[in-house]
Parts: sequence; structure tokens; C-alpha cells
Amino acid sequence: MSLRTATTPITLEYIKTIGMTNNGSNGRGFANPYALQVSKDGRIFVLNRCDHVRRDAIRVGICNLDEEYLGEFGKGFGTGDENFGLPTDMAFDSQDRLHITDEHLHRVTAYDSSGTYLRKWGEFGSGDGQLNGPSGIAFDSDDNAYVVDQHNNRVQKFAAGGDYLAKWGEAGDGPGQFNLPWGIAVDADGYVYVADWRNDRVQKFAADGEFFATFGESGSGDGQLKRPSDVVVDGEGFVYVADWGNERVQIFNSAGDFVLKLRGQATLSKWSKEFFASNPDEVRTRDMANLLPDLPDHLRDPQNESSQTEPYFWGPVSVTLDANNRLYVTEHNRHRFQVYSKV
Repeated sequence: MSLRTATTPITLEYIKTIGMTNNGSNGRGFANPYALQVSKDGRIFVLNRCDHVRRDAIRVGICNLDEEYLGEFGKGFGTGDENFGLPTDMAFDSQDRLHITDEHLHRVTAYDSSGTYLRKWGEFGSGDGQLNGPSGIAFDSDDNAYVVDQHNNRVQKFAAGGDYLAKWGEAGDGPGQFNLPWGIAVDADGYVYVADWRNDRVQKFAADGEFFATFGESGSGDGQLKRPSDVVVDGEGFVYVADWGNERVQIFNSAGDFVLKLRGQATLSKWSKEFFASNPDEVRTRDMANLLPDLPDHLRDPQNESSQTEPYFWGPVSVTLDANNRLYVTEHNRHRFQVYSKV
């Protein structure tokens, strides 16, 4: 087990929300964000995946906690070196090189922290080093990349430049088996955590793929999961899970015990406030809407509650921690992310 044992209670304080819908193909705002990472200098990189109709808006947007929009890179849908198909996840290595997985192009593309293209690796297939729908990506302290090979139901390990090193996993629901795995994380001790999406659990492994533990089971109760999409682990050993199908984030201690859940506390972002200040008609329309409805019992499922209750997470697809242990929860359906701090 991890040398870090999370045994004390945990409290998270809501800080702010950043984001709004981007109505064009570039500029301030997000379009179905799927992943978020924070660089060493505190810039926030947001991966906009979009839908087919808005595929020109596929890109990485860059901002900071003060909500300054700092730029973007990526050239929308395509097959070129700087294009995306269905970008899914991203991670920085120790040199602040940003690596982005693409489940449509079956590859990993690397950029420097200014957004300049560096290299790409991977090809479609099921052989060693080949990929079929790569999703989650995470780096260990030696800059080895662990990539979730989604449709091959396995994890593959690559050296920093993309050379194949190892693999583990197969289709199934037993220990070490997967059913459409999605997100991945590496903790400070080198243990690997995989969000096993269709098996409704998170699995923990040693760096060589040896199975260690399972977090969660199918359901909607505390400690139960429904289609978990991402996972991250802090320095104290707390495990944060994007419980996507239950529209929430759950936190476990290092022993796998449930300790806390979040439904969301969003407030208006600075960008949204500026938009409403310039569009008074939108303010009047908003004032007529019921953004905190008291839903009847037959509509009290997570999806209905989240889609109609603005502060709640709606599509919490990824979770990220920065160097200050701030938690970022990315919501692909509300085109924003919420920020929390551990207190």
C-alpha cells in the first residue's frame, strides 16, 4: 500500500468558478471541456473537445485563477500534427511538456508550455505500443507515461519519448481487468490508479501492473460509483474520483474508505458577469429562470438535478490538483470548472 495513509478527515472549501460557453470557435470561454492541467507557473490549460457541429472550436485554452484569458493553441478537427480528432486527456511531464491523448487519431501529441508542437506517437492497433482509443494519461517521477488504452482494455507504459515499455490488463471485471477504462493517476509513491469506467470502480496498481486494491462499487450511495471518469491522488493519500454518472466528486482515504462527496457550489464567473453587464436582456431572461428548482420525487435522479440546478456539477468529467492542493473539477456540460481548496 501507499506509504502515505489518509486517516484524518478532509474539508474542501469552494473558491470560485471559471468559464462560460464559447459561442465562436476561439477566444475566451470553453466548449465542452474534457480535461484541465496546471503548469508550473500556475497557468490553467483547458482541453476543449466540442461536438461534431463545433469541431473547429477544438483547442486548448489557457487562463489563470484571476480569469485572465492568456491564449490558446490547436487547429481544430483534422489529422495534421497540430490538429485534434477527439482529444480526451492531457498531462504535463516534469519538463512542463503537455501531452494530449486523442481517442479518434489513436495517438499522443506533445507540446511545450507555450503551445508549440513537439512530437506525436502512437498508431491504431492492439500490438505492443499500439493504441485503440487512448484516454487517460499520467506521468511518474521518471517521466514515464502511463496511457489508458481504452478499447484494448489495458494500460500501457511508455518512456518519455514514446517508446513502448510495458502493458497490463485485459477485458473483464476481475482484479486487474477492465471494461472501457478512462482516467488515470500516479501518486507520489508511484502507484497507478485507473478509473475503470464501465466496471464502476477505481483500481490501484504497482508501477509494474501488480494489482493492489479496488475503490468503490456500482451504485449511487456514499462510496459507490457510476461510470467514474477520472481520478487524482493528493500528497496525503486522499483519492479524488470524478463520479461522472452520479454527477459528483467522491473522495476516499488511502484505505478505500469513503470520506467526502461534492455536488458543486458554482457561482457566476468573472467572464459571465462581464457578459451579463453587456447584455441586459440576458439578465432579464436569467432572472425569470428557476435555477434552484424544488424537483418532484420522480425527477430526483442525479442527471435531472444537475441539469436543472445551476450550482451543481453537470458532467464532472475530470479532476485535477495543482501544486497548492487546489482541486479543479471540469464540467463538460456547463463549459466551466469549479475550484476548491483543502482546509
